[in-house]
Amino acid sequence: MKVLKLSGQGLPQSWISLEQAVLHYAADEVRWESGAEIAVFRGGHNAVTGCQSRIAVSSIIGTKGQPNINPFRLRPALTNAKLFARDRNVCAYCGQRCYEEHLTREHIVPLSQNGRDHWMNVVTACRSCNHRKSNRTPEQARMPLLYAPYVPSLWEDFILRNRRILADQMEFLMAHVPRSSRLLA
Repeated sequence: MKVLKLSGQGLPQSWISLEQAVLHYAADEVRWESGAEIAVFRGGHNAVTGCQSRIAVSSIIGTKGQPNINPFRLRPALTNAKLFARDRNVCAYCGQRCYEEHLTREHIVPLSQNGRDHWMNVVTACRSCNHRKSNRTPEQARMPLLYAPYVPSLWEDFILRNRRILADQMEFLMAHVPRSSRLLA
């Protein structure tokens, strides 16, 4: 289970473990919290009061300090898992929805034709279509794209990089994705 760590201004910073979140609480770095209480950690007993220390961790925390991510300079890392999630496991050529093990990263302009490995030049393709297209462009192969590639926003990137997002975390992130996002479909 991961905690969504935000800057004090509400920009996503990272997915952190429960233990990392406890460290933020203990260091008094949590400015605000949102979402459900997902864990409670208990510590030792105070010698004077006899009370046991307790830290309740929320699913979303806003921390003090300056954000370490500038959303305007963000270039989300390209991984097959995030690419397939962006494209909803749908082949860009035949439109078939496939399991991940049957999908490939397909370069629209092939690397052999000076294409680059970045978000705007890759789509999800089934193995059959990838093989059929080979080292050609969609025009050369007469295989038109069914959808256009795009670079995910900061908010989409946080959704794409975590498979186990709690409902309140997803609601928070989805409220900020662009209206044109394929994740809303």
